[in-house]
Amino acid sequence: MKVLIVQGDSDLAGAWSCQLRSNGAEVIVADSQESATRLLHDAAVDVIVLDLMLTEGSALAVADFASYRRPGCRVVFVTDSPVFSDGSIFRHCANACAFLPTATAPADLAAMVEHYGARCAV
Repeated sequence: MKVLIVQGDSDLAGAWSCQLRSNGAEVIVADSQESATRLLHDAAVDVIVLDLMLTEGSALAVADFASYRRPGCRVVFVTDSPVFSDGSIFRHCANACAFLPTATAPADLAAMVEHYGARCAV
């Protein structure tokens, strides 16, 4: 399974990628909308772990581009913000499969990614 992490906080991205790699995932990391969309041009990604509040660019633009470029790819949104806490993210992004707090334990995040990544492989 190939996972793209889009997160501006390199420490957080590192913790997530370490956990995912230890679970057998191939992980690539981007820190902005621009770098994420560039990676999505070439990389066949199964799951994106996407910070909803990117400091550089728009997370919704990344999710939208992924739905066009990689239609089978699922998006796990993470955020510290109450934005979309009503669940409306699932109405705005057809490829959204989960919405988690940024503080979710890396092992729990990895379990969600594995679950949705396995569903993509079917």
